[in-house]
Amino acid sequence: MIETSSSGLAPIIVTATMGAADFAWADGLRRAHFPPERNFLKAHITLFHHLPPARLPELARRLAEECRAAPPRATLSGVRFLGRGVAFDVDSPGLLAIREHIADAFLADLIPQDRQRPRLHITVQNKVDPAEARALHAELSAVFLTRPLAMAGLAAWYYRGGPWEPAGSWQFRGKAA
Repeated sequence: MIETSSSGLAPIIVTATMGAADFAWADGLRRAHFPPERNFLKAHITLFHHLPPARLPELARRLAEECRAAPPRATLSGVRFLGRGVAFDVDSPGLLAIREHIADAFLADLIPQDRQRPRLHITVQNKVDPAEARALHAELSAVFLTRPLAMAGLAAWYYRGGPWEPAGSWQFRGKAA
């Protein structure tokens, strides 16, 4: 499903969406630890930061095509200190392969940040004092266990500097292995 932007052109962000239980867990941590005045997004895994809105129809077709398959396997593999925040590392060769297919199709449109291979993650805290971030990193690291992370689909968003506006979402339809 694709939605039209309500107010002018804005860059497109692409994310991977988590299964309901994993999303609730990650988003709960984000609500608990992200500065409330800056937390206008739900927990997410960013695949692309800035694609041109004029390419949304082709992007939507490609995202829908990728979602015909089974959800890629993913693992929460560690707790990452961001300096002024904390994130959970996500290891998913399948998700990176999906991203690579899309990157190949949009290579001429990619900004430098999107030309690099991403280190997939879920940010649960950002833009706090480094001491606060170190404390949360230590707290989460002390209880962290590597575990599977359910992937549900892919989503596209219009970016306008604040809350993201939905541009479309697609669910993985194949059977998980």
